[in-house]
Amino acid sequence: MLERFTGRDIRRRLERDAATLPASRPGPVVTEDHLAGLPDPARRYLRFAGVIGRPMTTSFRAHLTGRFRLRDGQAFMPAEIWQYNTASPVARIFWMRVTMARVLPMVARDSYLDGRGHMRGKLLDLVTVADGTGAEFDIGELTTWLNDAVLMAPSMLLAAGAEFSPADSSSFAVSIADAGRTVSARVVLREDGAPVDFHTDDRFQDRAGGPRRMQWSTPIDGWQRVGGRALPTRGSAVWHTADGDFTYAVLEFAPDAIEPDPGAHT
Repeated sequence: MLERFTGRDIRRRLERDAATLPASRPGPVVTEDHLAGLPDPARRYLRFAGVIGRPMTTSFRAHLTGRFRLRDGQAFMPAEIWQYNTASPVARIFWMRVTMARVLPMVARDSYLDGRGHMRGKLLDLVTVADGTGAEFDIGELTTWLNDAVLMAPSMLLAAGAEFSPADSSSFAVSIADAGRTVSARVVLREDGAPVDFHTDDRFQDRAGGPRRMQWSTPIDGWQRVGGRALPTRGSAVWHTADGDFTYAVLEFAPDAIEPDPGAHT
């Protein structure tokens, strides 16, 4: 039974879901004209990312590994992730396998489809341990789509019509509108344009009494260059609560972790 929860199985689930989305093709080649009018930090970021002279990314598939935990004080558990994002429509499908107590697999699926967010987790694919829908999840999943694009597919921001605005000399604000709602974040940069953090108030943490809007960030430890594109080496996901900071995920990016515009969903 446990063979159902291998990385190969999770990828099959992703491919099944991705096949329901419209086929996606790379967009036009990005030129300096596409960056004209953007705040200087945003231009610096996109140049660092290596988008100039490459087709605009309109979809990507990612395979990540790392560690995850459900609550503060809990030991981290091994995690494997497969996900697929598109710019038109703005969509995100995320599958994660977590090994609890070193032996029990939990499978989680997060999605943003047709303007709606949904988060579901099942232990052994049988016992539902999380199942969330509603406005908070719609906003949160769209915000996570924005975070994914900033860190893993920067030119997808251009393809999806994201709005950039100035913040200061070392950061910029970015927002995306979809399905009648708009979410935003602030991206903090190194001097060379590499993102070091992404801050937003447009996510909701699951708390006693229901989801609560909470500051969320994804600090990045470092960057690598793969085929001329910039890719993180490792990043974390952090809730900033009144009780302190809670890091609940640490993810590793192998050099082949991101496949831009995979074409056919295979």
